[in-house]
Amino acid sequence: MSTLSLETTPQQQRELERFYFHEARLLDNRQYRQWLALLSEDIRYLLPSRVNVQVDNRERGQESMISVARELEGEDSMGCPLREENYLLLSLRAERAYKINSWSESPPARTRRLVGNIELLAREDGGGADEVAGAVQQLSTVSNFHLYYTRPGSENVLYSGQRCDTLAVTPAGFRLRRREVILDYATIDLPTLGLFF
Repeated sequence: MSTLSLETTPQQQRELERFYFHEARLLDNRQYRQWLALLSEDIRYLLPSRVNVQVDNRERGQESMISVARELEGEDSMGCPLREENYLLLSLRAERAYKINSWSESPPARTRRLVGNIELLAREDGGGADEVAGAVQQLSTVSNFHLYYTRPGSENVLYSGQRCDTLAVTPAGFRLRRREVILDYATIDLPTLGLFF
């Protein structure tokens, strides 16, 4: 794949934002089947665990010394991600919400997602062997989010973090191919990580 110019018109930025706002609305309204339609069937959905690392004095004065990437334990490390899922696992989790015996979400959680700082990092033309059918481009994006979570009888919780995504640009619109969710927590004592971020 070849990398193309990163210049983005206001119209292209609005289309990108509209996709993320639409996704947030579907998830907040518990329309999980419609949300699944926004995913590519070859999706990789990652939630790496985060560790507290010591500063490497040999890298003093360099940005890599305090890089967030050093704290993540995901697919490229010896650590274990909190979640590493594909389309099948995501669809099973989504369908579970509609089952009568889904005790962990009865009553269902109330959520509100605020997505912002949406930035296009790279644009690549299609043509790879693993390309999504009909995709003409792939976009690498980054966005920040706040996810407000509440359930009757539970404390309210605010999740925050960053999402690094790969979107396939298809004739039917954007399709999410890869998502890495980086939570802003050193210690996770939250009620559930079963949410879709």
